[in-house]
Amino acid sequence: MSSTKIDLWSIGPSVYLPSLLFGIGQGAIAPVIPLSARHLGASVATAGLVVAFLGVGRVIGDLPAGLLAIRMGERRAMLVALVVTVAALGACITATSVAVLIVAVVFIGFATAVFGLARHAYLADVMPYEQRGRALSTLGGTHRVGMFVGPFLGAAMMKGLGTDGGYWLHVVASVAAAVVLIVVPDPPTARHVVEAHRSPSPISMRRVIRQQAPVLRTLGAAALLVGAARASREVALPLWGEEIGLSPATTSLIFGISGAVEMLLFYPAGMVMDRMGRRWVVVPSMLILGMSLVLLPLTAALGTYTAVAALMGLGNGLGSGIIMTIGADVSPDGGRAAFLGAWRLLSDVGNGLGPLSVSAVTAVATLGVAVAAAGGIAFLAAGLMARWVPRHRPSHPS
Repeated sequence: MSSTKIDLWSIGPSVYLPSLLFGIGQGAIAPVIPLSARHLGASVATAGLVVAFLGVGRVIGDLPAGLLAIRMGERRAMLVALVVTVAALGACITATSVAVLIVAVVFIGFATAVFGLARHAYLADVMPYEQRGRALSTLGGTHRVGMFVGPFLGAAMMKGLGTDGGYWLHVVASVAAAVVLIVVPDPPTARHVVEAHRSPSPISMRRVIRQQAPVLRTLGAAALLVGAARASREVALPLWGEEIGLSPATTSLIFGISGAVEMLLFYPAGMVMDRMGRRWVVVPSMLILGMSLVLLPLTAALGTYTAVAALMGLGNGLGSGIIMTIGADVSPDGGRAAFLGAWRLLSDVGNGLGPLSVSAVTAVATLGVAVAAAGGIAFLAAGLMARWVPRHRPSHPS
């Protein structure tokens, strides 16, 4: 990879603005999907299952996303993802059964995988190693901001349009993101870097995965555990709030406070990654997250619960963009999009396994034991990352 420096401000309109808009749309529909399922006659358990199909769609889409990015280029792949998203949102709005809603949700997850992979691969191509942490932590940060703001804007839309208002906001945000991608060009410096490193004959995905199997088996397994620990937090925090008798509104407010702490840390985390190395972020992030999960079952009052939730946000926010950054670091120049598809697949599988592990342990033990076990997963992830993350810049040019 060229050592050409890229001004993050110069790529903001073409890179971060579409991601922010897409994140706002995703945040807007997050609380709406289970409500739609309930309105269509689903039970509470089934409504939760419908939400899980978003993750299923992402897992299904990760490897094809790599192929699309290779064959069409990142920008066109994102436009295709936005078209699929709008079509799937239309299906959500007009759905007359839970089955139709599930299919639409799977397609939204699939499109999310394509959009995220294309943006990830682009920044991995464009940004030199010394700037990659800030670039990708900012990408993760813009997504977090969008997910945080989206529910509030969606709630405003729902006042006039009912439950479908959240879907319509995502439609508007997706169309706006597409317009930005079509109208706003990449800065010339970034275009030149991408063109200089674009392989004239891309390596097949199967070959890339076979060649990179040692990395995927070791560092990829650690990324899977990071995903599992992070996703466990999303289910552990609200469930424990209910366990200690907090109202849903109070729990939601504390969850929002935790998310606000996360958003404050994404750029400082990127600076630490670039100046001190990736381990100085990923290992402390997992240790803090693990500690907060172990402490959560020991809380019994609003004050201690809030403090642990803030600590959880600190740990998760410190790791903003770290999995994307490490994946970009170890990805080969000749098959980067294909490798990142496999890399993101492992992380997304972890995201799905985290909540399932909490549910499974709760079924045979207690919620407190399950949450503490999730903390153990975070500690294990910290250990594996400390073992496998390269101590220096990877030897291959990236």
